[in-house]
Amino acid sequence: MKTLAALLIALMIWGVGLLAFTGRVDHSTPAREPPTADGVVALTGASNLRLEAATKLLEEGKGKRLLISGVNREATRADVQTVTKAVKPIYDCCVDLGFAAANTVGNAIETAEWAKSKGYKSLIVVTADYHMPRSMLELSAAMPGVALYPYPIETESLAARRWWKTSASARRMIVEYCKYLAILGREAFLGLGPKDKPAEPAAKEAS
Repeated sequence: MKTLAALLIALMIWGVGLLAFTGRVDHSTPAREPPTADGVVALTGASNLRLEAATKLLEEGKGKRLLISGVNREATRADVQTVTKAVKPIYDCCVDLGFAAANTVGNAIETAEWAKSKGYKSLIVVTADYHMPRSMLELSAAMPGVALYPYPIETESLAARRWWKTSASARRMIVEYCKYLAILGREAFLGLGPKDKPAEPAAKEAS
């Protein structure tokens, strides 16, 4: 009986968390005007809207450069320019393509390396609304010293406000929520580990 009660309580907590997560996704768009940052990063996915939005932010001067992370290795720079609808002079000078990332963890690593190479301390992050919470966790973990400003793009096929009405939307939201919880659990576990202590000054030699 106690085991069943514990399972029911856990399920209830999980369900409440799911509702909070979906509500957060629903209310995240339209995105607020982000502050000017050092750079802009767009995480690729099924929709090209996020690439168009990130390019527009670059053209508006919201960042010095744009990284498009997770580009298909078969795509050329010309292919990506067509998708982004970028003005050619700005695209040629200020857009970097990342081909290494195959998932969100890879996006975080690729973005962290790019930001470090440029000396950037602030980034605007552009990705899908439902993907933003997990992306922010991964990116924050990969570069704790960098300020991140989310710029979520609405996923029209998801219908976040009524996600439970279609099996596809429900599946996508539940899977993303579970992935988000997994990252939260990972970071909580890592936070329990020993903290690095500052090096103690060397003892002075006796005179």
